Amino acid sequence: MSNIIGKLFTFTSFGESHGKGIGGIVDGCPPGVELDEAFIQNELNRRRPGQSDISTPRKEGDVVEFLSGVFEGKTTGTPIAFVIWNENQHSTDYDHLKEVYRPSHADYTYQQKYGIRDHRGGGRSSARETASRVVAGAIAKLVLKNIGIEITAFTSQVGHIAMTQSFETVDLTLIESNIVRCPEQETADKMIAYIKELKDEGDSIGGIISCIIKGVPVGLGEPVFDKLQARLAQAMLSINATHGFDYGRGFEGVSLKGSEMNDAFVKVDDKVTTRTNNSGGVQGGISNGQDIYFRVLFKPVATIAKKQDTLDIHLSEVELEARGRHDPCVLPRAVPIVEAMAAMTLLDLYLVKS
Repeated sequence: MSNIIGKLFTFTSFGESHGKGIGGIVDGCPPGVELDEAFIQNELNRRRPGQSDISTPRKEGDVVEFLSGVFEGKTTGTPIAFVIWNENQHSTDYDHLKEVYRPSHADYTYQQKYGIRDHRGGGRSSARETASRVVAGAIAKLVLKNIGIEITAFTSQVGHIAMTQSFETVDLTLIESNIVRCPEQETADKMIAYIKELKDEGDSIGGIISCIIKGVPVGLGEPVFDKLQARLAQAMLSINATHGFDYGRGFEGVSLKGSEMNDAFVKVDDKVTTRTNNSGGVQGGISNGQDIYFRVLFKPVATIAKKQDTLDIHLSEVELEARGRHDPCVLPRAVPIVEAMAAMTLLDLYLVKS
């Protein structure tokens, strides 16, 4: 099982949803970085369960405890180990899933590949694992901040309800003004109402998270197989429930002609820039100095309270009505996860460039 990401800035994840705890080891972090634990905890609070009535009601404090790699509030350059203790497991809620394969869930594939699976919340396939990613990503964010790189993600679409503003015009200061983390209040209100409606029906919904990365220098990305967009895509598609990734104009670009899609180079203050940014800040797999834009598509949560037809481990047809505590829509809590994975990817490529 692959539990490590990165080449120079690496992150190793461990733990299960209903085990004693989850955590990770960050290696390759430069020494002397001020480890702002309040900032890291705030990032975790943005992801933690139970923060609103459109998320899972599971109540976890998600307090991170650092075990190594930090001295007098600064990183030492040695491996940074940390743990987040699980405090609110209701493992018996999952007893009815012990012999049942949930539709579109990892239950069947884990069982077939490893010959064993943790039915209590999905074990390693649970989105609870992503809390560790947020800690590692927050550390990467602190390093990137020192070199002027800023990463901001937000919910841009839930189901059929989408923002009307573009990457260029959105007011990023409004993201945390509502529980769905959409910087367009009227659209956010519609998203929230729709999620609540589906929650009451025992159903779920997916959507899109958009991300903007500012302050990226020219030269991040390593052709041929470590192109910047390829590394970002790998990082994003490793997140639970993700089903798609595009950058710049993305799939919309197929309707444009080359003369419309191409970003013309222009000189501003004796520096090279582009008149447009349809490339999303990446050309030839390398950052070109413009803002990086990308989007991540999330599918509806697989575990729902509505009755579904499925099979059990004996291949008998059964009707499943799942119990437990699950998000009707993962997007609001996934925003900091997208930022975290982007931060780790950018820092890893920055260290390669350096």
